[in-house]
Amino acid sequence: MSGHSKWSTIKRKKGAADVKRSALFTKLAKGIEVAARGSGGNPDLNFRLKLAIQKAKGSNMPTSSIDKAIKKGTGEDKAAALIEEATYEGLGAGNVAVVVSAMTDNKNRTVAELRNIFNKAGATFGTPVAWQFDNRGILRVKKSGDLEALELAAIEAGALEIDDTGDELEITTLPKELDKIKTALESAGYKVAEAELGLVPKQRVTITDPVSAQKILNFLDALEDHEDVGQVFSTLDVPDEVLEKLRMNNEE
Repeated sequence: MSGHSKWSTIKRKKGAADVKRSALFTKLAKGIEVAARGSGGNPDLNFRLKLAIQKAKGSNMPTSSIDKAIKKGTGEDKAAALIEEATYEGLGAGNVAVVVSAMTDNKNRTVAELRNIFNKAGATFGTPVAWQFDNRGILRVKKSGDLEALELAAIEAGALEIDDTGDELEITTLPKELDKIKTALESAGYKVAEAELGLVPKQRVTITDPVSAQKILNFLDALEDHEDVGQVFSTLDVPDEVLEKLRMNNEE
């Protein structure tokens, strides 16, 4: 599991760096809208929409807001602005590859603002790096009971990789296997905290210097906090002992 992902887990536990609920709901609504536009408003027939709705419900987004976002996506809400998907790539310090998945009603605005974030961090915007990642399904499962039994259940269901993040296991799957493995784990009584489609690095770039690591993590945080950004993927890896040092520094 990348240091970036572990840092995000630390932030979720700490809570201090979480985006405001209104901003979070806006991002979740965009995800639902884009998913509904692509393959219809029925989650039973649209797996991506199903995942987006599950993520929204997991964040306690009101059902009325979810329904409204679906109607925007399907075109039932004629007054809705058109939300489009856009992907941006670049290189951060230390040759850390970064891919940003955005949802926007104004691509010119979004690209200008993201370019500014890259520039401020001394990163290079627009360098093709997506080839450094694989498309994967990603599940985060709450630890409970016999850990070996949980890992075995994931492996038997078809998991490719399993990483321990502390309170959860992060399980990587082939995209087409995500729903099957999620269903199998839930049927076995395990709590799937989150399931999504995303990018996983083929190789990671390890940063051991705490100052350099914090700067890159701050850069990735700034990207994630942008209102149009849905997901940020990077090849960054920060060793556990360095992450722990950063966590303690941020709590002082």
